[in-house]
Amino acid sequence: MWDKFRSVVLCAALIIPQIAGAQDVTLTAREGGLSISGALQGFDGEFYRIDSRYGLLTVDASGVICEGPACPDLTAPRADIRVTGLPGVGEALLPPLFQAYAKARGLRYVDQSTETQYRAQLLDPETEKPLADISFSPDTLEEARQSLLAGRADLALAAAVEPGLGSRAVALDAMVPIVAPENLTPEISTRDLARVLAGDVENWAAIGGPDMPIVLHGLAADEPLQRALSARLGRALQPAVVHPDLASLGAAVAADPWGLAVTVRAGARGVRLLPMTDSCGFPLLPSPLAVKAEDYPLALPFYFLTPKRRLPLMVREFLEFLATPLAQNAVAAAGFIDRQPERQPMTADGLRLINAIQGAGAETSLADLKRLVDVMDGADRLSLTFRFQDGSSTLDAHSRDNLADLARLIEAGVLQGKALILAGFSDGSGPAAANLALSQDRAAGVLAQLKALAPTMAETQIPQVIGFGEALPMACDETTAGRRLNRRVEVWLRPVFTNSPATGN
Repeated sequence: MWDKFRSVVLCAALIIPQIAGAQDVTLTAREGGLSISGALQGFDGEFYRIDSRYGLLTVDASGVICEGPACPDLTAPRADIRVTGLPGVGEALLPPLFQAYAKARGLRYVDQSTETQYRAQLLDPETEKPLADISFSPDTLEEARQSLLAGRADLALAAAVEPGLGSRAVALDAMVPIVAPENLTPEISTRDLARVLAGDVENWAAIGGPDMPIVLHGLAADEPLQRALSARLGRALQPAVVHPDLASLGAAVAADPWGLAVTVRAGARGVRLLPMTDSCGFPLLPSPLAVKAEDYPLALPFYFLTPKRRLPLMVREFLEFLATPLAQNAVAAAGFIDRQPERQPMTADGLRLINAIQGAGAETSLADLKRLVDVMDGADRLSLTFRFQDGSSTLDAHSRDNLADLARLIEAGVLQGKALILAGFSDGSGPAAANLALSQDRAAGVLAQLKALAPTMAETQIPQVIGFGEALPMACDETTAGRRLNRRVEVWLRPVFTNSPATGN
């Protein structure tokens, strides 16, 4: 590590002129002969991070001696955990998460929040020495991104992944259409909702309601929820009334008999959730399992975005902690949907079977449906589901986290006593035979990535791969969103004593 650092310093010294002036710290090689000065940016107990004449450098503490007024206490290194991103969500989600993290680490959590900002400290319970300062600054996605890249923040809470940044899924929610309690419009299709939000439909009568004008409420165009919704619909939103935050948005819709808005499920209070269907009439319900599996088209994963640099030790440990049940219980207690895998008997979801029958295309035969039902019989579905980036067989960000979760469950023996099936499905575009082959290939691709993540997986733990093509649609194929929902790989569990039907490998 030190030899590598020596090379960086010597190469930089050849091209960067000397800079005079006092510096916060000087790091000197323990064997002597080479030193570098700079402004200390942080120390995580393993590495110094300094802003030097050669740029921002990360230096292994075991190879250097630190001198200067800013040198940290090596017996109790203090970390800065600077979080930015989603307003409203950060203030609700971060306090219970860091409290749970402190409990898991045996540390004392002290809330130091003001009326305008969330702040907290983690203390050594015996010495009362501060081990971490935690802060949250609400920002737009672009501002949060710039803060990460410039080193002003360590984590950014976001509703989407960003190119050039790492990501770690932490929680989920669902975007839901809301109306006033006295508005009795029975339901709205995803296509009609998109038309209303874009300003193409202005009267409730056009979507099955009374002959009254629709008053569309929303947030500013640069608000994360509004951006996420626009991205899902593929169109800019045109609200007639703009609100500063979700709380005022919900209160305004609750008081407006002809108002309509889209908000997050966790913030839908005092209003009526307007049931959604797809354009073919398939009901779309924001149940926890549907949101976790992203069967619900307006599921909203939340991520911690990370810069491409080494983060402080405590930040890295916190990110690993997010996958634990203690962290996910804190997510649920905060009113969000946790990421803990959920199981449900296949026979408990009658809507899926109805969809399979009603949505069966001309090339889906009775034999295809019987083959599907034979495998479903006695099986449970796990909420971990895999979907793909548009136009490719590459898993999307949330699915990559799901795959890591499945690998951990298998290696920990949590799924012992169950035979696993990776069930592949396609949309209904194109010939049925080609869709069947594509669904099989995608499920096989997921298996290959799973084996790479869980190399110690026993032969008996390796899932069976079965492709079903277009036989079990989740939504109508007439829309882009519907086709995306239908292209997926599900995880099914069967008791090991049940004879597995010979329907694929």
